[in-house]
Amino acid sequence: MSKPDVSKLNRGNIVEFIGGIFDRRGDEEYLGEPVTMAEHMLQGATIAEQNGQPEEIIVGALLHDIGHFTSEFGMFSMDDTEDRYHEEAGAEVLEQFFPSVITDCVRYHVAAKRYLCATKPEYFNRLSEASIHSLNLQGGPMNAEEVVEFEKNPNLKQIIAVRYLDEAGKREDMETPDYWHFAPMVQRMVDKHMRAGDSAK
Repeated sequence: MSKPDVSKLNRGNIVEFIGGIFDRRGDEEYLGEPVTMAEHMLQGATIAEQNGQPEEIIVGALLHDIGHFTSEFGMFSMDDTEDRYHEEAGAEVLEQFFPSVITDCVRYHVAAKRYLCATKPEYFNRLSEASIHSLNLQGGPMNAEEVVEFEKNPNLKQIIAVRYLDEAGKREDMETPDYWHFAPMVQRMVDKHMRAGDSAK
């Protein structure tokens, strides 16, 4: 699958574009988990909203795995023997439209798993079988130097928050609103980023 033509995306259509992905492809299998791709991301966002977390965390959770749809590497499966870097593919599309805190939550949610497994050994117990499989493909827990480097990220706290939501969003029987419930929030994040870009010019 080729990457979408992101040159046609803009502030006015990016939110609808993402919604179209949820609507068309959200029923795809999510890495051997008991939820679909859309259910997984919507669960994380819903849990964040229910817990009163900031909008940037809610939107970060909602979009963190969008790279599974925008990557030409295709879907991860339990038969994979190498990592497919969906996190980078997703961040590349989003960084033109969203604040860095959102794109960092997308770009580094895999690194955050490696970080937490290195710094909080009990975190490993939260991981599903599929998540452990992908951890092994992604390099396993970070080493000491990688931990020090990762902790320099100014958005570390938000990235970690989204990572916990990533693990939480795998419930078979959870009711959530659809993407369009969150769409106004997504648009606010886009507008915030675009305003900041306009004022920097």
